[in-house]
Amino acid sequence: MMLRTVTLSFLALLSATAPTRAEDPAAYPTHKIRMLLPYAAGGGGDVIGRRLADKMGKTLGQSIYIENHTGAAGTLGTQMVATSPNDGYTVTVGGMTTHVLAPAIYPKLPYDSIKDFTTIGRIGVSAIMLVATRDFAANNIKELVALAKKGEPIQYGSWGIGSTGQFCAEILMQQTGIKMEHVPFNGIAKLAGDLLGGHISLATLDMATATPLVKDGSIKALAACGERSPSLPDVATYGEQGVPFDRSLSWAMYAPAGLAPPITQKLSAALKDALGDAEVKEKLLGLGITPQFVPGDEQRDINARDIAAWKQVAKDAGIEVK
Repeated sequence: MMLRTVTLSFLALLSATAPTRAEDPAAYPTHKIRMLLPYAAGGGGDVIGRRLADKMGKTLGQSIYIENHTGAAGTLGTQMVATSPNDGYTVTVGGMTTHVLAPAIYPKLPYDSIKDFTTIGRIGVSAIMLVATRDFAANNIKELVALAKKGEPIQYGSWGIGSTGQFCAEILMQQTGIKMEHVPFNGIAKLAGDLLGGHISLATLDMATATPLVKDGSIKALAACGERSPSLPDVATYGEQGVPFDRSLSWAMYAPAGLAPPITQKLSAALKDALGDAEVKEKLLGLGITPQFVPGDEQRDINARDIAAWKQVAKDAGIEVK
């Protein structure tokens, strides 16, 4: 009797400590999905995520709820996604900083942006605008280069060290041979305010910030770093102005690495469907993002290529965040 009691107790212990069997991927999703966003509520990345969550949830037949976890330029929340269960119930929206630039400038980044994630697909692309005060002496890259080569001291502002804005300015300098002094600001709102106040004459801004200011004539745009934007279709790109630049400044959706292919396919299809929705398109364009679905495997390969390229830019420019 004692032996039977011990055996039953041992079996009960094994049952309690054994890992729970993952659900059948074919049945996914059977309950709500978490979208963990490494951005503050109300910011661009948060707005993107919420709009996609609403549409994708309807397609998948389960609600997608939002959790915001900010800190360390988005890398804190991104790391939380990387270490979450790979069951399809945690996804995120990643931008240039979290998945491309952070690996280029953080020597001790706590995650591998390629190996630690399953790429669901690209959401869209967005340019960075090189802008200036209305009385700035240059109106395009050619005139800016000529101004710099005359020996005129030129300062430009970005929204921080290691920002996409700084990288776009560094690309311009490396490709043209000109020198400009970087003035990093604590956030894009402060940068835009000082530009409007004439405290700095040249800056890089994201599309959501730059578009209304350019359209109402408060500032002028010299060039688009990235693809020509429907929000400011008359602003020529770096490439169109003779500065070699072939990289996508993209937003994409990710899940933890090792996601089962059937679940990846369902999420990817739901994302593609959401990006075809008129309301989602309008919202993204309002943020300066051109909706552009690219399958996950292809986007992952693009990210890997771009990380290597941006690492070289960072090395040449001496950009490193410790």
